[in-house]
Amino acid sequence: MNNITLLGSGAMGSRMALKLIEAGYQVAVYNRTPENAQRVIKAGARYFDSPHEAVKQADIVISMLNNDVASKATWLNTDNGAIYGMKENAIAIESSTLSVAWLTQLANEMTAQNIAFIDAPVVGSRPQAEAGALVFLAGGKPSTLDTVRPMLALLSSSIIHVGPSGSGIKMKLAVNAFFGMQVIALSESIGLLEKCGIEKSTAIDVFNQLPTTSPALQGIGGLIAAENYAPLFPIDLVEKDFRYALAMAENTADQYTLTQTAHSTFKTAISAGYGSDNIASVARLFDD
Repeated sequence: MNNITLLGSGAMGSRMALKLIEAGYQVAVYNRTPENAQRVIKAGARYFDSPHEAVKQADIVISMLNNDVASKATWLNTDNGAIYGMKENAIAIESSTLSVAWLTQLANEMTAQNIAFIDAPVVGSRPQAEAGALVFLAGGKPSTLDTVRPMLALLSSSIIHVGPSGSGIKMKLAVNAFFGMQVIALSESIGLLEKCGIEKSTAIDVFNQLPTTSPALQGIGGLIAAENYAPLFPIDLVEKDFRYALAMAENTADQYTLTQTAHSTFKTAISAGYGSDNIASVARLFDD
């Protein structure tokens, strides 16, 4: 299985493509904005103007797109959808962070087309993608995952089989919501301490020395201290993931007050003009 197609060569997809090219795979790419694919084209990837053409020779197709709308247009467009161009015995991997409802529909369409499919969204951002240190959260048949595992191992530090189809995306939405709530909690605590007379740098330094602060939150603390809000995980995407997580929660009888409150906070950050900034910039809401 040497021919890989990446549907989406943006911030994450391009870095994944480069790792595969370095490993000797034949890589094809499709991106809705062709100019964003130039880096991988220069590295040796073949570019195609349509997803249908991009997947024709692929043994494995990986999708890494922003949202449901982009995923649906790329996979199921009646004129040039990727699903209609895949060859027999090819495997489709959806690594985008999508809604459970859309992922379920896509999985059903894959079954109807007799295409082996796994959902395998990733935990990690651009640095992890560049280092081949992503974590894949996979849903689907173990045998299908085992077939693509050697390839995914080149992109990751861990591949976790969560359960049947759809399990990966459910886990990813919960993980992202959990992380977002932690970022808000840290930001609010730092803001409170500043108002109580403790300097921001001191507060962050103390938090970062405590066992209660995860390595990921330590990284966020460092970004807040440096006021570095370059978009590793833009708030626009954070808000989208919370929206999808809350849509998943609608199928239960419980209330998810913390998730709802965090979602509202990130929407406020977008209204304040921080949507294209990194998740850490939510801390600015607590500065005043």
